Parts: sequence; C-alpha cells; structure tokens
Amino acid sequence: MIKSSHPEPGGAVTIAMTLLAVGAGHRGWAILGVFAAVGATQLAVGWVNDWLDADRDRAAGRTDKPIASGAVSRRTVGISGLVAALAVPLLGLPFGPYATLLITLVGVFALLYDWPLKFTAFSVVPYLAAFGLLPAFVVVALPGHPAPPAWLVAAGALLGGGAHFANVLPDLADDAATGVRGLPHRLGAAGSSIAAALLLLSATLVLVFGPPGPPSWAGWTAAALSVVVLPLGWHATRRARGRGVAMFRAVIIVALIDVLLLIFSGRVV
Repeated sequence: MIKSSHPEPGGAVTIAMTLLAVGAGHRGWAILGVFAAVGATQLAVGWVNDWLDADRDRAAGRTDKPIASGAVSRRTVGISGLVAALAVPLLGLPFGPYATLLITLVGVFALLYDWPLKFTAFSVVPYLAAFGLLPAFVVVALPGHPAPPAWLVAAGALLGGGAHFANVLPDLADDAATGVRGLPHRLGAAGSSIAAALLLLSATLVLVFGPPGPPSWAGWTAAALSVVVLPLGWHATRRARGRGVAMFRAVIIVALIDVLLLIFSGRVV
C-alpha cells in the first residue's frame, strides 16, 4: 500500500509544505494538521492513479507496480484512494472555511490529473493549480486567515509545472506505450526539458525577487546556480546525442533549489 501511494513525490510534497508551515508561523497541533491534510491529498492522488492504471500496468508488465504484481488488490487500493480523498476536506475544517476550500481544490485538481487530464494536452494544468494552491492553503490556515502573497502562489505554480515536465522525462517511452499522451509526451524529450528548465528557472527568480526587501545572499546564490546548472545540463544532453539523463539531473537540482528557497523564504505574512 505504501509503494502504491507513490511515496517519494507524495512524501516530498508533504514534508515541504509542513516545513513551510513551520516557517510561516504555524505551531503545535496546526503543524500536524497541515501535515495530515496535505498528506491526504498525496495519498489520494497516488492510490487513485494506481487504481486507474492497473490494467495498463499489467499489460505493460510493470512488476514494479503493486497491483500489477499482485502484491495488493486493486479494490483495496481504490477504496483507500476514495477514503483519502474524502478525508481531505474533513482535515481542512479545523483551519476554517477558506483553508478547507483551498485544500479541497488541491485534492480535486490532483484527481483531475489522474483522470482525465493526464491523457490530454492540458496535463500540466492540475500541477499549476494544485501547487499554487498548496502554499496558499498553508498561509490561509494561519490564525486570522491572512491572504497569501501573490509571489508565493506564483512560485508554487511554476514549481509544480516544472516538476510535471521533469517527473515524466525518464518515463516518456513507457508512458507513450501505455496510451498516456500528456503535454510532455506531445512535446517530446527536448521540448519537455526546455519547458521544465524555463518553469523552474522562473520559480527560482520569483522566490528570489518576490519577497519584500532586497534578495539575500542565499537567494543570489540560488539564482546563479540555476542559471549555470540548466545550460550545463542542456549541453551535456546534446553531447550525449539526445539522451536526457543530464538534463533530467539538472532540472532536479534546480527543483531542489526551488523547494529549499520556498521552505526557507521566511515568514510569508
């Protein structure tokens, strides 16, 4: 069940938002509440994804997938995804109606990616929306329900969009073979690499220059690293005659830089 929930990306998102909650000023039970609400969205999208993809995974011989390998039943995973999805708004209620609405929308957009948008040219839309709404939820959930700053929402959306293109780079061929035709598959490896790089670089610049006051030395360093790492990854990919491993690693490095900037952006209200 843990493996079927896609624990690596889901855990990374949950931990990042929990750390952002600490930096934003949440204390005590509220930190645990943010962790639970965000975690429920990630469990829901992971389990529902594997439930929907079970037949395609079996046809493709994906023995790394728990349902396809017979390690867990499809019914169990599907019911768990439904329970997690229904838990999302309930876990948002202690933070008030506006925060509840935001975290519910995160769950809705995540599930819209699972079906039907993953198979369309609009596959990036749920990532842009959900990742923009996640930091907004963290801020609105604070006492007094302050409005989230626009730069924080924009940075989250850009980071989510970049993560979508970066995440599928290693699996473009396998996905295409099983009928997945999202926007990255339509752009191809080169186009997806460029899209990931531009979105993540934009997220970096928003996180560096968006907050009030002059950028910190850490922000300048992060911006410089992003500007250097991405062209190096692109150059290494061209020298390797199109193999996207170097570019994939470059965009992952920039994504990690963006996540760290997001977490340590200081008080956001």
